[in-house]
Amino acid sequence: MTTPYKRVLLKLSGEAFKGEREYGIDPKFMVYIANEIKQGTELGIQIGIVIGGGNIFRGMAAAANGMDRVTADYSGMLATIMNALALEDALKKVGVDSRVQTSIEMREIAEPFILHRALRHFEKGRVVIFAGGTGNPFFTTDTAAALRAAEIQADAILKATKVDGVYDCDPIKNPNAKKFDDLLYIDALKNRLNVMDSTALSLSMENNIPTIVFSLKIQGNIKKILQGELIGTRIGGQENV
Repeated sequence: MTTPYKRVLLKLSGEAFKGEREYGIDPKFMVYIANEIKQGTELGIQIGIVIGGGNIFRGMAAAANGMDRVTADYSGMLATIMNALALEDALKKVGVDSRVQTSIEMREIAEPFILHRALRHFEKGRVVIFAGGTGNPFFTTDTAAALRAAEIQADAILKATKVDGVYDCDPIKNPNAKKFDDLLYIDALKNRLNVMDSTALSLSMENNIPTIVFSLKIQGNIKKILQGELIGTRIGGQENV
């Protein structure tokens, strides 16, 4: 089957790993996520992944409560690495070969991020999980996703969320919220639609990488998007497509 994508960057929030739990990692939901990713690899598409750490530690929240911001952000980076190792294990259980690369060097448990090595893994059919954010404080994992997407020359960023796209206000709080099928990056920035932080949006816009926002909880969504179906909200660069 033909697909419009050769390589994509999947952005997963740490909260997704909680499943129905209040905190931590739900192993059953991890296997669900792994199977969703597996469907994408079976299409022959190269998949890179960036993960948040909010299910374990949120740097900005800790900083707001008095913790030093730099220390808090580094702690959050460590949480993303824990999530990456858990996802690697889940992918292994469903038969998907993967590698974790970290922006913070810790060779005993993962490879350091080296672009040409990541590209080699893609060529061998492996999923590459990019952990540790950008490796710098004051940057979100959304920005890390936009950065890695640009570095690996991804055809699109797939941002998995709890809702089925981008709305003009919170659809959970307002049942009359309007969903967008297509958006310009500049409109998402101007209207502060809370899709990704402004640095991530600007970086994606400058590199002309579209972002597709979709619900992870709807089974088969990743496969449908990779097959070219219009799922969720597509955010384009300079013009709507």
